[in-house]
Amino acid sequence: MSDFLDVSSSLTGRRWVGPTVEISRAAEQLTQDTALPAALCAVLARRGVSAQEAESFLEPKLADLLPDPHNLKDMQTAAARFLQAVNNRQKIAVFADYDVDGGTSAALLITWLRDMGQTATLYVPDRIDEGYGPNENAMAGLARDHDLIVCVDCGTLSHGPIAAAQGADVVVLDHHLGGETLPDCVAVVNPNRQDETGELAHLCAAGVVFLMLVEANRQMRDAGTPGPNLMAMLDLVALGTVADVAPLIGVNRALVRQGLKVMARRDRTGVVALSDVSRMDAAPNTYHLGFLLGPRVNAGGRIGQADLGARLLSTDNEQEARAIAARLDELNTERRDIEAAVRAAAMAQAEERGFDAPLVWAAGEGWHPGVVGIVASRLKETTNRPAIVIGLDGDEGKGSGRSVSGVDLGASIQKLAAEGLLIKGGGHKMAAGLTVARDQLEPAMARLSDLLAKQGAGDAGPADLKLDGLLMPGAAKVELIEDIDKAGPFGAGAPGPRFAFPEAEILFAKRVGDSHLKISFGDGLGARIDAIAFGAFDTELGPALESHGGKRFHLAGRLEINTWNGRQSAQLRLEDAALA
Repeated sequence: MSDFLDVSSSLTGRRWVGPTVEISRAAEQLTQDTALPAALCAVLARRGVSAQEAESFLEPKLADLLPDPHNLKDMQTAAARFLQAVNNRQKIAVFADYDVDGGTSAALLITWLRDMGQTATLYVPDRIDEGYGPNENAMAGLARDHDLIVCVDCGTLSHGPIAAAQGADVVVLDHHLGGETLPDCVAVVNPNRQDETGELAHLCAAGVVFLMLVEANRQMRDAGTPGPNLMAMLDLVALGTVADVAPLIGVNRALVRQGLKVMARRDRTGVVALSDVSRMDAAPNTYHLGFLLGPRVNAGGRIGQADLGARLLSTDNEQEARAIAARLDELNTERRDIEAAVRAAAMAQAEERGFDAPLVWAAGEGWHPGVVGIVASRLKETTNRPAIVIGLDGDEGKGSGRSVSGVDLGASIQKLAAEGLLIKGGGHKMAAGLTVARDQLEPAMARLSDLLAKQGAGDAGPADLKLDGLLMPGAAKVELIEDIDKAGPFGAGAPGPRFAFPEAEILFAKRVGDSHLKISFGDGLGARIDAIAFGAFDTELGPALESHGGKRFHLAGRLEINTWNGRQSAQLRLEDAALA
């Protein structure tokens, strides 16, 4: 494949790769058959959408895409036991993971039960004191006072803790990779159980919980009783799906799209408070969920009080919501400071070890376990390699990993645990957690590197910049961006379209803050468009464009709508450039 616009090494050191000949031909055919804009057809062609499918793809209906809950094993049993507890007014506890997926999953159940006039006990383990998932003390304690414990976003590998829940029934609603055996409980609903087909493996826990509530409502309807309004709860499903970086394909795409519409209505007290404290001033999109709301919900579980996120998302008390949202905003600022320090140390250590191995890893004394996952994500993005970051404390280290496309990190971590090199470990393809003995750290990472190498990790160089096609400034209108957005929402598994503007003339360039760059550029024929490049001065991009000296550049990035003083205009989120 030839380099797009002959860019083999851009200002950020990347090769530009355009659509394949097959996709370009498919895009041209789509344009002819549908009369849709060529830029939109380029996006549809990349997604494999035919002319016959275009209309339904651009207007996805949840009713058409929602899978039958019965497709998941144990689903009918789980919903029946849940309803039995509701109908008999038994005491229900919700044991949730401390991240956004766990918080939204818990909030779904608590909100549904409140609509039925009932309450549930929320239990979220402390990340540092208790670690991930159910533990024996907590489960035994909950079992003494409750009839049913529902574990959300955790529990699939928790054989011992679930066995400790003597006297209570346990239902697991999870999506993490399952082991060869399942814990002994009423039901384990998990699309990533080893005996599942994998067709719904892309669901996050909030998606699994939503399907359980769909089944519960169905069973209630069959018994002649209406259930709570599930469509009004899709804002929670959308937030959990995006924040957990679940791929936006199939039903996930419809859940998030509909959920964004629900969120825009500002009906959920906790989400409104969080949106306001996050200074969200536009209709919610996946960026807001992933980078404004998600990190704040996560901040409680990372460095503060573990249950703050779930409590915020499930409360209907405005005063409580404002107080929790303000606290989460403070914690998020603290988290950023802690993360910056760990990231600098981890990056230096990993660089010394070398960025060309199949696995990039770093471990440090006292690194906060609440930020190691974020730092692993930054290492992965920098190196295009799976990354593990571990905080050491005493004889043990607790770490988190992030993977690249095509490399199943969760399965390799589980294999390492089965071989005895880890105290425990699990996760899914793109993210995993682990606990390792200090004296096993080096052999464990060496073995993990070998396992990942067999999957092709380390074969790739710096990530190529993938482009959907060419655009001219005059074509980049608000209306075109609105058309392209119909192919969204964009995110994990469905990357937003990226276009190149060839031979652009830089009309204005100004440094903003410490490292950002704002420019305007045109085609020399009168059309112009503004662009913003975040972190531009962390690479060669900022200096080269700021002191352009009249030279022309190929520019690449994602189009977005900029709203200022009630007016909308097209803007390029500039990611890369190359001398024309």
